Amino acid sequence: MKSRKFKAKAIKTSYWRPNTNYIEDVINSVETKLKDGDILVVSEKAISVALRNIVDESKVKPGILAYFLALVWMRIVWGYFLGPILRMKRENIERFRNYPIPEGAKHKQVCINEVGLFSALRHGSEGGIDGSNVAYSFVALPLMQAKQIAEDIRTEILKRTGKRVAVMIVDSDKTYSFGSYHMAPRRSFVEGIRDLGPIAYFLGRIFHLKRRSTPIAVCGLQANIEEILDMAEMADKVRGHGAGPTVWDMANRFDTSLTGVSWEMLEKVEHRPLVILTKRKNVSERGKKQ
Repeated sequence: MKSRKFKAKAIKTSYWRPNTNYIEDVINSVETKLKDGDILVVSEKAISVALRNIVDESKVKPGILAYFLALVWMRIVWGYFLGPILRMKRENIERFRNYPIPEGAKHKQVCINEVGLFSALRHGSEGGIDGSNVAYSFVALPLMQAKQIAEDIRTEILKRTGKRVAVMIVDSDKTYSFGSYHMAPRRSFVEGIRDLGPIAYFLGRIFHLKRRSTPIAVCGLQANIEEILDMAEMADKVRGHGAGPTVWDMANRFDTSLTGVSWEMLEKVEHRPLVILTKRKNVSERGKKQ
């Protein structure tokens, strides 16, 4: 995705394991690269893992409803009805039809516990819960304090480097736009994006709506919602998928089971959780402050 307004540069860092001092790593990675007025985009999942905002699904005991979602809803409804109707990739449809048991039931139980039954009806990334680029049976949860975290990062950058920048936290899960109406399948703290749960995904796929990565929180940014969505999508494009966009892709990459990917394996992959967006020369700022 090219932009006349911004240049995007992805920044490589070490893999952020649980309990990583991610703010320190952010400062060390960008302090010589940032300029006043830049926008630093940070991966929500990377922060969640560093903050131990994760759940070990191997320790979860699934209930009857979770087994129903895994055995009937995923394997049959998604595998034979919703997947084909939404024209999803054949590879994904086959994955639904062979949805793993009991691992899938444990995952659905975590989704029910953390984001509710409605969000658990989605085929993946339920309510922002994601297992890709996370080791073993762990999944990353959505950040509930994303706005404060963005402010903390921005404040620390100003304190340590003297650079006045904006900070955006982004999830690769898509926001769908119908004109000026923007809907996401998960919660965002950015004004103008509505959380419609799985309905957003269904409508977006059925009507081929414009889709862009979801900004979860922004701080210090002068921009309107369209510009913010474009920035989020640009940053996500240049960042890449690390070990893979899904747990299946990640497992295939390392030739192991869905729960067999270790922290050490993940550390061998190039990770770029940070993206710096720099305004091109002679581009004026517009929009309101979020």
